[in-house]
Amino acid sequence: MFVLGNFINAVATIIDIALNLYIWAFIISALLSWVNPDPYNPIVRFLYNITEPVLARVRRLIPLQFGGIDLTPMIVILAIIFLQNFLVPTLRQMAMALS
Repeated sequence: MFVLGNFINAVATIIDIALNLYIWAFIISALLSWVNPDPYNPIVRFLYNITEPVLARVRRLIPLQFGGIDLTPMIVILAIIFLQNFLVPTLRQMAMALS
């Protein structure tokens, strides 16, 4: 059973790293929206492609635009932090129980 415990621990670590990278993608995307970057830049297109589908869904559910300021990235970042503080420790505790 220790193999399954190690596997779950590795999955928890990968999820934690991926969620951290996703938070940074949202932060960078929000900062880039302030300066109006070149839309044909590959990095800008990549950030737009990975963040905009999530932001569009949240905007449909909860329209949070006050005076031209979009607060949707903040809601998404808070949801990701919740996942990091709930899902990752839960997986690690499951891994410890199986080891």
